[in-house]
Amino acid sequence: MSKAMRFIRSLTSSARSCADENVPGHTTSATPLLDSMNGKGTTAPSFLNDNVVQRIQARNSTQPHRLHVLSSKHNTHITFVQPPQPTLLSGGSGSGKKDVLLSLSAGNIGFKKSGRGSYDAAYQLAAHVMKQIHERGLARDMHRLEVVFRGFGQGREAVTKVLLGDEGRRIRGAISAVIDATRIKLGGPRGKRPRRLG
Repeated sequence: MSKAMRFIRSLTSSARSCADENVPGHTTSATPLLDSMNGKGTTAPSFLNDNVVQRIQARNSTQPHRLHVLSSKHNTHITFVQPPQPTLLSGGSGSGKKDVLLSLSAGNIGFKKSGRGSYDAAYQLAAHVMKQIHERGLARDMHRLEVVFRGFGQGREAVTKVLLGDEGRRIRGAISAVIDATRIKLGGPRGKRPRRLG
């Protein structure tokens, strides 16, 4: 006998014992459970009560949106992300899939080659992202916003100027935290040989 069959038999015997003891919240026979497992039943039994579902929804409504800014020496990337939505696989834990609402880089707005790493490209990119967030209505259900910076390129300063300037006035009030997520190299492999010009 396979492990799956032994598991199903143990489920049916426990369901029968619960029915004999009249335990509240359990089915009176094992057939609805087996039917739902075989796909013959109407719906599978729910293990979440209304209180748990309400707590999950309340927690997800308070989680902040995030504006990720990756600024390297050669380019600037800006990504606007909404909080994680609970999925069936995450079991309502809220650690499910994060939805990317908008993701652009300096190359997407027309800058080519070495121009992508400039301050002007990053400033225009940040202004374009703020305009897109407003025009598409992406910030209408946003209660809080966290700005996450990564890297030490010129785009870091440019995005800060846009958020503090006239372009960022619509979302500036929602900013609750500014986070620096730059990765610091400690030890690791030997670095790349520096370029010697001249």
